[in-house]
Amino acid sequence: MGKHWADFQYEIYLNGMSGAVPRLPTDLTRLEELTEQRLGPGPVGYVAGSAGDGSTARANRAALRRHRIVPRMLRDVHERDLSVEVLGRALPAPLALAPIGVLSIMHPDAECAAARAAAAQGVPFTLSSASSTPMEQVAQAMGDAERWFQLYWPKDPEVARSFLSRAKAAGFSTLVVTLDTPMLAWRPRDLDQAYLPFLHGVGTANYFSDPAFQAGLAKPVHEDPNAAVMHFVGMFSDPAKTWPDLAFLREHWDGPIVLKGILHPDDARAAADAGMDGVVVSNHGGRQVAGSIGTAAALPHVVEAVGDRLTVLFDSGIRTGDDIFKALALGAKAVLVGRPYAYGLGLDGQAGVEHVIRCLLAELDLTLALSGHAGPATLGPADLIEETA
Repeated sequence: MGKHWADFQYEIYLNGMSGAVPRLPTDLTRLEELTEQRLGPGPVGYVAGSAGDGSTARANRAALRRHRIVPRMLRDVHERDLSVEVLGRALPAPLALAPIGVLSIMHPDAECAAARAAAAQGVPFTLSSASSTPMEQVAQAMGDAERWFQLYWPKDPEVARSFLSRAKAAGFSTLVVTLDTPMLAWRPRDLDQAYLPFLHGVGTANYFSDPAFQAGLAKPVHEDPNAAVMHFVGMFSDPAKTWPDLAFLREHWDGPIVLKGILHPDDARAAADAGMDGVVVSNHGGRQVAGSIGTAAALPHVVEAVGDRLTVLFDSGIRTGDDIFKALALGAKAVLVGRPYAYGLGLDGQAGVEHVIRCLLAELDLTLALSGHAGPATLGPADLIEETA
């Protein structure tokens, strides 16, 4: 029997007997507004903002909303088990924390707080290349808990090689390669504040602590921080990379490799042909291409193309337990959640991130049970209907 995540609601009600109510809303869609009220416009805009006029972020929510759950009755859902196997790892639930860079702009405990929260709940934490804490420090904060490393593939192959060997040595099991950010998109909320944390040396910790990166500098980082920032900007990503380049990653990483940012079935097939292990159907939370397809609209086509060859994961737009239900029913093996945990971190540190994880999984557990499912394995497209209006 798996853990009954739904029991979190009884814990909340029992705490209410002594007058205690949750510190954060249990409707996680309210977190963004609270964060807007409490944090500065720069950091809030950086996390909440999207490309262009925000149409892609809205499309992500709309695509999930169009799918409605069709509950089934009189099925034995007394004992439930949300555990899944993803990329050869046993997970207690089909959820991981997505990579989000520069978390120090949300809370001083930054990546370590989010990583500890994930470890405490048993869900994988994905560390961004652009974190504000070096990967070794985050690994230490997690003990032996499941952790994945997200790579922004730099121009300098020596830095890429160094990142991969450091991540391996620090116990990161899975490599998540973000493909949709060969350059930063047009993001008005950041542009209007002229706010880019990297130019202040925030979100560069993995680079500035890297021997291969340091080898490209005339002076140590602390002696000429501006030169270090410019060196970082010059190599951060590489718009010249193409499919054959994936061989480099396969050569230097012996664990699972997942490509993040896949929306077209042909790209998913190319990933499988290149010997990758999985894809994340993602549009970067609407932060890269304004006017892009909503991820829940792309997911079924990717699953149809490669579901039998690759592990298909999903992100961009997950805010509730029923969103996770829908993604699983459409064929994803697990989902990555991003902004909600960043808001939880900004509002209440590690405890805020744990609150977000527990709310999502309690709601997923209840949604499964109340729709006639004892676990993710029985979900399929027949459990949803798509509204056309």
